[in-house]
Amino acid sequence: MDTRSLLDQLLKAAPDLLGKSGSARPEGRQAAGKGGDTRGGLDSLLSGAASSTFAAGALSLLLGSKKTRKYGGKALTYGGLAALGVMAYKAYSNWQQQQGSAAQPAGAAPQTIDRLPPQQAEQHSHAILRALIAAAKADGHIDERERQLIDAEVAKLSQDPQLLQWIDNELHQPLDPVAVARAAQTPEMAAEMYLASLLVVDEQSFMERAYLDELARQLRLDPALRAELERQVQQTP
Repeated sequence: MDTRSLLDQLLKAAPDLLGKSGSARPEGRQAAGKGGDTRGGLDSLLSGAASSTFAAGALSLLLGSKKTRKYGGKALTYGGLAALGVMAYKAYSNWQQQQGSAAQPAGAAPQTIDRLPPQQAEQHSHAILRALIAAAKADGHIDERERQLIDAEVAKLSQDPQLLQWIDNELHQPLDPVAVARAAQTPEMAAEMYLASLLVVDEQSFMERAYLDELARQLRLDPALRAELERQVQQTP
């Protein structure tokens, strides 16, 4: 499965979508599942390659009408998935320095997604996409009609039937931070998964904040590392 390419497209669509509309669903777009046009005003709001428009459509359906963190989308403007890796690396490195040698063997740099060979980067991408989908479901807005629309939009970005089936399965899974956290095979992967979740939640929502708290607990994130990840999202690029 080429999860890495799909996730990169979704993350690269975030700045345009969020920056121009102020929320995940562009202004004038009716809620999916209520008879609205599934494309809405996307074509007039977004420019560039068709894949960017499709990615924005899929992302807007995932996020519903929620507003994401003010700086989260902007942080991904240049580089998509690679930018997320850089943010995770900075947070993890800062945390290592705070913890000293106890955090990781001396001289060992964090192995975040921007520093990995393709096969390992694909594993990280798989875990990050799982976390992103789960975080998007945390407000409970994705119903059966919404899932069908998301499937249709994602199918425009990937012709991989295995990946498409996996995404559909993830959309139908009950929200379970314990299951999501199991995908974290390394501490760096856990940090990336939490960071991706931070980027797509509405921080004003009690439900979504509670989900983040439980996800952090299940990922066994050190409180200081969690604070560093949140700091990276809040910083202006």
